[in-house]
Amino acid sequence: MSEQSSDLRETVRLRYAAAAVQVTEGGAACCGPQPAEVGDDFGAALYAADDRDALPADAVAASLGCGNPTAVAELREGERVLDLGSGGGIDVLLSARRVGPTGKAYGLDMTEEMLALALANAAKAGAANVEFLKGTIEAIPLPANTVDVVISNCVINLSTDKAAVFAETFRVLRPGGRIGVSDVVADDALSPARRAERGDYVGCIAGALSFAEYRTGLEAAGFTGIEITPTHQVADGMHSAIVRATKPVTADGPAPLR
Repeated sequence: MSEQSSDLRETVRLRYAAAAVQVTEGGAACCGPQPAEVGDDFGAALYAADDRDALPADAVAASLGCGNPTAVAELREGERVLDLGSGGGIDVLLSARRVGPTGKAYGLDMTEEMLALALANAAKAGAANVEFLKGTIEAIPLPANTVDVVISNCVINLSTDKAAVFAETFRVLRPGGRIGVSDVVADDALSPARRAERGDYVGCIAGALSFAEYRTGLEAAGFTGIEITPTHQVADGMHSAIVRATKPVTADGPAPLR
């Protein structure tokens, strides 16, 4: 990893650690970068009231995403789900409810403060079918063919090595598995410099791929059936989008874990 990439990752970690501290302490973080600002285009407002009301308040308050991937992933009873960049755990807990006691929901996050918050929220929710993992989305700490569905909420755009994220996502999915991701995506005509003019990296803007770049990256990793559907504009030429894709059933790899 380059020094610049390492610095950006640490900036992201600090920002989301501060956001977790703000939730747990009920006020602004005492030091470090300020938490990400959340308006109507980001955060808990994008979830149905019934979903918000069924979860611990701290899980809802810690939501910094740009969509609701659990609403579009078509989760089924008994499935195994992995949430990349799980934060305070809102999408993991919603997924756990959808897959039921015979399924399982994993959350992956690199931020100790968010993991602690997520574990506390899972305990409050009485969720027995969840597991939170510490690690990065570029090196997922799970074996190949472990999960049926990968979800993520405005996190892949924060990575400085999206090719690694796509490759790792493909690896941990079982053949026939799928992704249902919410992310910020840029118009194809918008250059990286112009994306940066619209927001910083930790604000989910500067690191965003264009629609064409996103599709190319998923295709290079081996995904098929790729659909990228914008849902609402978050900045000029920048959109929250739902990304769906499938790992072919003929993909090579070890036998799935069940």
